[in-house]
Amino acid sequence: MSSANWLTFERLKWASFAHSTIYLCLLVCWIGGIDGPKTVFGWAHGIGWIIMCVLTVIALHARVISMRIGVAVAVIGAIGPFVGSYEFVREERRRSARRADGTARYSQASDGS
Repeated sequence: MSSANWLTFERLKWASFAHSTIYLCLLVCWIGGIDGPKTVFGWAHGIGWIIMCVLTVIALHARVISMRIGVAVAVIGAIGPFVGSYEFVREERRRSARRADGTARYSQASDGS
């Protein structure tokens, strides 16, 4: 099974959101001094970051994501996974704007204007 079949932009985006949520829980436990869950969320964040790095390399190779998202997730994601999630949202908005712009141009051209 090729990476193009199972590794999509949407799935990676949601994995990034899940990783950011785990990190948020870790921060809340750290600030609140809650030791038991802090350990669990710490391990989940560390293992999650490693998994996100592997998925990012595969997604870059398959051209599913841009280098900008790859750097945000793999490099900055170790200490701030929110940046990676933000980049996914930003790229999604950029893609939507390009599609809308292309559709608008196409419809104007087909109207003879």
